[in-house]
Amino acid sequence: MTKEYVHAELGQEVRSITGYYIPEKEVKLKYKDKEVLYVFGAAVVDNSCCGAGGCGYALVPGYLVKWKTKRNKEGLPISEVESIRDDAARQEIATIIKKKENVNDVNFL
Repeated sequence: MTKEYVHAELGQEVRSITGYYIPEKEVKLKYKDKEVLYVFGAAVVDNSCCGAGGCGYALVPGYLVKWKTKRNKEGLPISEVESIRDDAARQEIATIIKKKENVNDVNFL
């Protein structure tokens, strides 16, 4: 089953209650006979009662089906992706991304 993925503005800070995150780049990763779309970025906790810190992260919307075929009302591009449901594939993809980007946190949407 496919779903729409709205691309974030790269390099733009997104604030939250405890800090912010910045999506830095989008990557199309070849995996077997498909392409995996992931977003690499940095997260910073600077407004928390428990302390401050930061880390790199990767978000995986899924297998890329159609790349930026339309835009939403805010003008952000939309791609079509297929969720990655297979646990073994998720583990392999997460391992590849962790090594490539030197991150510990890989989340599948």
